Amino acid sequence: MANRWTEQDIPAQNGRLAVVTGANSGLGFETARALAARGASVVLAVRDMDKGKHAAGRIADAVPGADTTVQQLDLTSLESVRNAAEQLRSAYSTIDLLVNNAGVMYTPRQTTSDGFELQFGTNHLGHFALTGLLLDRMLPVPGSRVVTVSSVGHRIRARIDFDDLQGERSYNRVAAYGQSKLANLMFTYELQRRLSGAGDTIAVAAHPGAANTDLMRNMPAALRALVPVIAPIATQSPAMGALSILRAATDPDVLGGQYYGPGGFLETRGYPKIVESSPRSHDTTIQQRLWSVSEQLTGVEFPV
Repeated sequence: MANRWTEQDIPAQNGRLAVVTGANSGLGFETARALAARGASVVLAVRDMDKGKHAAGRIADAVPGADTTVQQLDLTSLESVRNAAEQLRSAYSTIDLLVNNAGVMYTPRQTTSDGFELQFGTNHLGHFALTGLLLDRMLPVPGSRVVTVSSVGHRIRARIDFDDLQGERSYNRVAAYGQSKLANLMFTYELQRRLSGAGDTIAVAAHPGAANTDLMRNMPAALRALVPVIAPIATQSPAMGALSILRAATDPDVLGGQYYGPGGFLETRGYPKIVESSPRSHDTTIQQRLWSVSEQLTGVEFPV
């Protein structure tokens, strides 16, 4: 496996269809751009259609002949998730790659239109539902993958608090973010277990390290004040952060259930490699309970 895996290591993606959530900016944009540059047909699944169309235009400028389309998707609304999935299913008989990238971070307590705590509802439940609604378009496809983006934040004050899953009794935005990112990993591991023996589709996780993206705007003031000091040594560009996602999505040596992140200082920056998630993320009892609760909350059942 390459020590310095870069965009140049992405195999040809001609003939593959990729759906990337949150593709209008940051990590999602860089992921979509790189996939399109290697020949993939890319669906930019975004909440704001104008921003999505602008992003598609930027990709076209950078990649002449890029095959991109824009799909409206608001992960804070299960109705929107179902509508987007229905439109994608109508447009495409098969999907090769689903990148669950979109997310929110460190937001003050808010709820989705379905009443879920915003970070858990967007980062986990929205993607859980979308994956379940699209998975049967992926199962027949050799080499298809579900890549879900987690974070080093899955280690910080993170646990699945089933007694207060929506933060109604007590809310801390750092802990809520950690819960959502821990849920992303637990979802990946349980999905991979269910996919084993069901075909060639695999589930993989990735994290971008400390990528300097718009998500940082909601950081607590104390942390935000440190950004100018730590940024030069402990953050990296969205293009570098996206490499972990791209490797998980395209490297032919990737195995289901693996987790990719930057190989440098405290996994905050560097070229992507296989990394380890927290011991808590591997608790199969909690994974299975989270899966059942997620099915109940979203009303989405998986075909595996």
